[in-house]
Amino acid sequence: MAAFKFYIPAINLMGAGSLTSAAADIQGYGYKKALIVTDKVLSQIGVVAKVSALLAERGVESVIFDETKPNPTVSNVDAGLALLKAQQCDFVISLGGGSPHDCAKGIALVATNGGNIKDYEGVDRSAKPQLPLIAINTTAGTASEMTRFCIITDEARHVKMAIVDKHVTPLMSVNDPELMLAKPAGLTAATGMDALTHAVEAYVSTIATPVTDASAIMAIELIAKHLRRAVSHGDDLHAREQMAYAQFLAGMAFNNASLGYVHAMAHQLGGFYDLPHGVCNAVLLPHVQAYNAQVCAGRLKDVARFMGVDVSAMSDEQGAAAAIDAIKALARDVQIPAGLEQLGVKADDFDVLATNALKDACGLTNPKQASHDEIKAIFRAAM
Repeated sequence: MAAFKFYIPAINLMGAGSLTSAAADIQGYGYKKALIVTDKVLSQIGVVAKVSALLAERGVESVIFDETKPNPTVSNVDAGLALLKAQQCDFVISLGGGSPHDCAKGIALVATNGGNIKDYEGVDRSAKPQLPLIAINTTAGTASEMTRFCIITDEARHVKMAIVDKHVTPLMSVNDPELMLAKPAGLTAATGMDALTHAVEAYVSTIATPVTDASAIMAIELIAKHLRRAVSHGDDLHAREQMAYAQFLAGMAFNNASLGYVHAMAHQLGGFYDLPHGVCNAVLLPHVQAYNAQVCAGRLKDVARFMGVDVSAMSDEQGAAAAIDAIKALARDVQIPAGLEQLGVKADDFDVLATNALKDACGLTNPKQASHDEIKAIFRAAM
């Protein structure tokens, strides 16, 4: 095996009340003025004002950019960067789920490297570290608050760009489950299934290691135990906290073992139809793993066991089938749509979707490399 690199933010705060601790740490860094990258919903419900107040109490100014779209765009990054420069902010805070985190990463990266965010599509294309980024998480799913992945939609091409760059790793991540209590059931389900996808794809990745395996295994176990409760009882702080740990562990896994065709394909659905990423992952996950079972049935049998299935009397192939059934059952229980057709996906678009999926960096570590026709067949099966 080649030398192994493990990427993670320098500081990671977790647990109820960690937001207040983060504010004290930010003061300690000596930063003067934050660009808070967030969305309209978090502004409207007062979360942004709470963070601004915590900073102000410690002598740190803040400017709000709350224009982030659910699938952040090149235009979002440009607009946020313009505000950052106009207000002379010296660091960035992302507040929200994956969308604000990714938008903030794009802003912080271009702030120091110049050009346009489109220049950095691919792997490690930047020359310099981004502006310091503090990522405060409000959902349990994407793990974008702690990864080197940044997903930005190029509106002109209708493509989600995968920017995988060590320089977009935040300086600090904050996972305070108290910020997650108000999240609606549908969002909780979608982000939770996103986290499961991260863990499963990392576990079957061609560059998985014992370190990423350990993270993925615990993530899968926690999600299988706690996602249903977090969806049905959103005010359960324990379930929220366990899901926050789960999504963070899944992030540790895929941030270092990368992903596979679920993400490569889901990115295209999101970019082409502007669909929610977690839902696309949840629908595609069992179908991609059915394809992968041709070469990694034993690993998928492990997944079934981590999800609570008794696989002791099963062959690898039977265990892989049990894993796929367990994934489908969990998705069904948290009311994920049954197929892509319900999301408005059209079979006429499979050619271009498959072509773009095969260009996505996430597919490079899928356990079995697919042809264009095989990717189309997976899309068709997921309809």
